[in-house]
Amino acid sequence: MSRKSIARALNDAGLAVDEAEILTAPAMTAALLRRDYPQAVCRVVGAGDATDDLCGIPLAAEGEKPDVVVLGGGGPEFDYATMNQVFQLGASGTPVVAMHRNLFWSTNDGLQLDTGAFLAGIEQAAGIAAITAGKPSSACFFAALEFLALEPDDALMVGDDIDADVLGAQAVGIKAVLVRTGKFRAETLERADVTPDHIVDSFADIPALLHLA
Repeated sequence: MSRKSIARALNDAGLAVDEAEILTAPAMTAALLRRDYPQAVCRVVGAGDATDDLCGIPLAAEGEKPDVVVLGGGGPEFDYATMNQVFQLGASGTPVVAMHRNLFWSTNDGLQLDTGAFLAGIEQAAGIAAITAGKPSSACFFAALEFLALEPDDALMVGDDIDADVLGAQAVGIKAVLVRTGKFRAETLERADVTPDHIVDSFADIPALLHLA
């Protein structure tokens, strides 16, 4: 989702949040592309309206060979023909940038494969290491801290993904809370090599955890 869409949803829910206050994987990707691949023509593969946050990034036309391949959220767009093209481009030296490395996500129809599941195969087949712009990249968390003007000890990460949220945050010194909602799975937690600082049943438990309620 774009920052505009998220801001609209939050405001509709009664939370006064401005678009400029939201950091997303697409926004982080746009910043990375501007910094490391200025003027590069990019092909974006993924579901949703992520390209709204890639304002100013040149996008490849149909059939045009891109300078960079960008993988967004997983969905029907990740079919064999498309993934094979991404593999071929990566194997030939075209940089592959992933907005995130989530293996799966939760929907009304249950758990669905996400970008990370496809990315791992492409990396192994092409012998490459894709660049990750969003979680669990340390650069993503440091950028959030800089945006908030906070030190790691003054921040708290709350998320439902043991790898992208908890491990990513703890790697840069941020305490992490795992919430048992969304795509949380008890078996994933049991297999994990990382221990959350706290585990709660709902985001509604956070105020009490912080002694604010």
